[in-house]
Amino acid sequence: MIVPRITSAELKRRMDDVAIAPLVVDVRLKYPYEHSTMMLPGALRTGPGSVDCSILAPNREIVLYDSDPGEMVAERAASDLIASGYRASVLEGGIAQWAASRFPTHTKPAPQLAVPVSSVSKG
Repeated sequence: MIVPRITSAELKRRMDDVAIAPLVVDVRLKYPYEHSTMMLPGALRTGPGSVDCSILAPNREIVLYDSDPGEMVAERAASDLIASGYRASVLEGGIAQWAASRFPTHTKPAPQLAVPVSSVSKG
């Protein structure tokens, strides 16, 4: 199945128009998501392969993005949604292309290092 692509410029234009604003879904793999400090504005976060269809409106366009230059994760998720009757597309170039276009992003917390716990008791 061929999955439609949308450019960063076209997505930004649609996001700015409340009447046609798509639902943007972040489907990055766990490691790239956790080690990033940015998301697209208003994006819904789900893991790859776990888009909860119960929260999706069947008549609203859905744009998925990931961090893979070939958009493989987003393409697989979009393909599943299309097969279920949704209008879905993939952000060309993912979050990297969006950021390179200097479009706005939202900041999310950076990963925190765990404090080592010593198992040696003092006594």
